[in-house]
Amino acid sequence: MGQSIKDKVAVIGVGCTKFGDRFDQSYEDLAVEAAFAAFGDAGIGPERVEAAWLGTYSPYGGNGKASVALADSLRLYGKPITRVENFCATGTDAFRNACMAVASGVYDVALVLGVEKLKDRPTRGIAREGVHPYQGDGVTAPGMFAMSANRYFHRFGGGRETLAKVAVKNHSNGALNPRAHLQINVTEEQVLKAPIISYPFGLYDCCPTTDGAAAAVICRADMARDFRDDYVLVKGLGMAVTSGRPWFDACYEGVGFASTRAAAAEAYRMAGIENPVKEVKLAEVHDCFTWTEISNYEDLGFCEKGQGIHFIGEGRSALSGDLPVNPSGGLKSFGHPIGASGVRMIYEVVTQLREQAGPRQVKNADIGLAHNLGGPGAVACVVVLGQQ
Repeated sequence: MGQSIKDKVAVIGVGCTKFGDRFDQSYEDLAVEAAFAAFGDAGIGPERVEAAWLGTYSPYGGNGKASVALADSLRLYGKPITRVENFCATGTDAFRNACMAVASGVYDVALVLGVEKLKDRPTRGIAREGVHPYQGDGVTAPGMFAMSANRYFHRFGGGRETLAKVAVKNHSNGALNPRAHLQINVTEEQVLKAPIISYPFGLYDCCPTTDGAAAAVICRADMARDFRDDYVLVKGLGMAVTSGRPWFDACYEGVGFASTRAAAAEAYRMAGIENPVKEVKLAEVHDCFTWTEISNYEDLGFCEKGQGIHFIGEGRSALSGDLPVNPSGGLKSFGHPIGASGVRMIYEVVTQLREQAGPRQVKNADIGLAHNLGGPGAVACVVVLGQQ
């Protein structure tokens, strides 16, 4: 196994726009707002950045098709900018690549920016590209994850009432977050009576389609104190890719995601974490659907397979629980502009570790985790951040 980058990279600035139906702002407007918020947080100007990574998944109207979208937005000319696209793990993968470049010593200071405009386009939802003309006909993200949820409940028990607990928790957290898309509380009764999207998922079990941007400024850890005293260190990074056609694997059970388990194992190894349920104090996980959060509890090692229904049922993932999950409101409430989501998770974890999260602050948070899951569970990225 290669060298670890533990404690070699520091996050010195973060920024995030309001997520939601941002018809008032263009792709460039969102990128500029997030980037300059991160610059201001780090106490630098854009000229201090030596390289940048742009995370955008679904370009439309020329926005985000190449790295020039960031160069033109920030006038960041004459410097290396890399565009990253990796399903829903786009933002965390952009952060991962930037961290490796800084840890290698090639750059001292770098910018990571994730941005997406999903509302200003003529089609509904996310366009499917490069799929078989018949195999993919009628396939939707809710439909794919719903099949896994049904299989999971068939094997381990639980049902829509279990999903409702996740929705209620994440909406409650999002209601405390002024940047979240859906700042509303919901009851279990509302969740259970909502229109069905793809059984067992109702309306409140699915994350919204959202516009937004988030940014992070990173630097070599040995120079972080030149910028601020309360910098946050990168402890571990993990990335794993499995087949994009898991249904062709006769051993595929559909009750969890091998990519998350592998990515988490690598991030934990690098960070020196042996018991994540005790050592990780908060987690931002990929709750594109309520059941996905339950499977993530298990795949990230917070509980055994099949025990996620009890993890949520006992309140362990609540703000007041022993391992708060998605204190930001998660994708479910904060929203999911795909390229921005992973960087937004970094923003939330850094904010929590600095104890700047206000009414949603997690107590005694010294180690935080961000996790994205992309495609049909085929791509996963895990980032572990910690205090000095």
